[in-house]
Amino acid sequence: MKYVLIILMFFVCFEGFSQDSEKKDIKVGLVLSGGGAKGLAHIGVLKVIDSLGVKIDYIAGTSMGAIIGALYASGYSGKKIDSIFSAVDFDDILNDNLPRASRTFYERDNYEKYAFTLPFNHFKVKLPSALSRGQNTYGMLSKLTLHVNTINDFSNLPIPFFCIATNIETGKAVVLDKGNLSQAVMASGAFPSLFQPVIINDQVLIDGGVVNNYPIDELREKGMDIIIGVDVQDGLMSRDKLTSAPDVLLQINNFRTINDMRIKAKKTDIYIKPDISNFSVVSFSELKKITKTGTAASLNHLQALIDLAKIQTKKRKPIQIKTVDSLKINSIDFSGESNYTRSYVLGKLKLKTNEKISYDDFNKGVNNLIATNNFDSFLYELKPSDTLVGYDMKAEIKESKETTFLKLGIHYDDLYKSSALVNITRKKWLTKNDLASLDFILGDNVRYNFEYYIDKGFYWSVGLNSRYDSFSKNVAAAAILTPDELNLINVNKLAIQVSDFTNQFYLQTLFRKDLSLIVGAEYKRLKITSETILNTANNEESVFEKGNYISLFGKLKFDTYDNKYFPKTGILFDSDLHIYLHSSEFKDDFSSFSIAKATFGFSHSFSKSFSANLTTEAGFRVGQDTNPYLNFALGGYGSHMINNLMPFYGYDFLSIGGDSFIKSALTLDYEIFKKNHINFAVNMANVDNKLFESTDWLSKIDYSGYALGYALETFIGPIEVKYSWSPENKKSIWFFNVGFWF
Repeated sequence: MKYVLIILMFFVCFEGFSQDSEKKDIKVGLVLSGGGAKGLAHIGVLKVIDSLGVKIDYIAGTSMGAIIGALYASGYSGKKIDSIFSAVDFDDILNDNLPRASRTFYERDNYEKYAFTLPFNHFKVKLPSALSRGQNTYGMLSKLTLHVNTINDFSNLPIPFFCIATNIETGKAVVLDKGNLSQAVMASGAFPSLFQPVIINDQVLIDGGVVNNYPIDELREKGMDIIIGVDVQDGLMSRDKLTSAPDVLLQINNFRTINDMRIKAKKTDIYIKPDISNFSVVSFSELKKITKTGTAASLNHLQALIDLAKIQTKKRKPIQIKTVDSLKINSIDFSGESNYTRSYVLGKLKLKTNEKISYDDFNKGVNNLIATNNFDSFLYELKPSDTLVGYDMKAEIKESKETTFLKLGIHYDDLYKSSALVNITRKKWLTKNDLASLDFILGDNVRYNFEYYIDKGFYWSVGLNSRYDSFSKNVAAAAILTPDELNLINVNKLAIQVSDFTNQFYLQTLFRKDLSLIVGAEYKRLKITSETILNTANNEESVFEKGNYISLFGKLKFDTYDNKYFPKTGILFDSDLHIYLHSSEFKDDFSSFSIAKATFGFSHSFSKSFSANLTTEAGFRVGQDTNPYLNFALGGYGSHMINNLMPFYGYDFLSIGGDSFIKSALTLDYEIFKKNHINFAVNMANVDNKLFESTDWLSKIDYSGYALGYALETFIGPIEVKYSWSPENKKSIWFFNVGFWF
């Protein structure tokens, strides 16, 4: 500290002897180190610097220091950067989460089914190069720096700036001081295994902290007289904290950086070292606490900063940064596309030249493209047009080389019991736009699901589906047997085994992305047996159903839910009509029959944590009613309910049966803290044969149930426990679920 005061005294004296000549202002540089989430402490330092009126003349940064430093150099104040980061969902940034609405109907189902997805080529599993492609980070930085995107030389920014990256092929440091600011910052912060490398000028670049986490020497060369340095690097961990492989790898890297800092700290005139020992490189949820450590560390150097501000003759001029809410794109130039045509890319982006769109819609279009998983990156620049109002867009597309994937999942519920899912997915199997997927499900009930889909977007897409489902369950006899069979057999419960083999060919088209129409043909083989009642002829299990069905079907679905399992906003309309043209059970006396059903759902969020979901479902059968095995059966809890099984709180699976029903449910969900939910649900229903032939169903409610539950969102899917009861049957039932439904 005394050396800083001596330097400041020198400049004060120098100014006193230079009254007759033009005063030379002191040049102040700021160096910000990397440190992952610990780098959020830089924000607290910047807020103190701003409050004291210290003017920064040059900024150097690495990794998180580069990200925050670039925003400050672009004209944002420390306070504004704090508000920006406070609004960021770091889970979305780190995991490349995209809004559900960005995904196609097919991708939504896949995204909400698998816990792990790994490249799988030549029967070898590959680990992905990184957890995140960094697309969300790039999109955020591009919008925030749009007002300076005409500046290719970073020394011409409101505050001159450069950052450090590492050339992964040579192991040498690379100074990034020109080009695309967002891309340069992304390269500097491409933490190995977290973000994929960034290619700039044919160099494969990763986090600059690997070789130079505190570029003070490079900053001093810019002619700086005084350097303020903020160091948020880790210290060496003791043996009791070295509990994992990442901890050991980080410790090894820290050997070099800590040795470097012993020298570099002495070169720093005002060395600020926040106490970030209680945080890790991924403690992004601790933003406020980490920021305060930066503020506290700065106040330890308060007098030196005050003295520095006093001798500066020029002060930083505040910059008014106008938020860009809309764009007019005059021209679009793509490079890097080969397997996917320009029209395909534009179709996903929903971009048309010379048309004004909101920035939110532009960002949704980029999400739509990335959500196809056909591209590793989509790096774009928006430059103001030379002659027209608006922007010219240049984009570099990097197509994914991976076409085969191994996907895994686990699940437990009260109907299918324990399940382990192994999936093989192959893109571009027979054509450029096709996808083949095989689910093989091991566990208490072996199942499979095969999908082949040729994606034509908003044109008619073609699909094939073959699946086999099976389960065993003790169910109410009334839900399975006909009235005549119930009179002959005096049982209340049956242990049944159900197997369903269904094959479909269908055509699908989309309207405005969220509305899907499907028409197709289906072959189904349904078998229901029970050992509770033995066949008197051969003393073997009774076969209630062993029929083959051929039908035509149509489905109309509109889905804007933001989350399949815990929707906070959006509307769902899902309808299904099956016209059965043949059944082997009836032979010569068959007459066609139809089954129709529909679900309407509406979700609304009253606050960030509290939401409500209201659903109404109804269905009916028209035509031949001799065979009850495709009728509606209510009871239980779940999402993968085959045929016309419907969940209903307060009753066990397949407890209530009939050829028509109407049901309503209200679920109130409160997220007590992130990804932890407490919910309460009530449902009511009327179920009967030919329910809608009279208006009796309007006068009273025959069935009702309630549920109180806790749910935790995890990477394998929701983990849920629900206690449900019904006032009619005076019974309570527990439901458990682990993992995504499949």
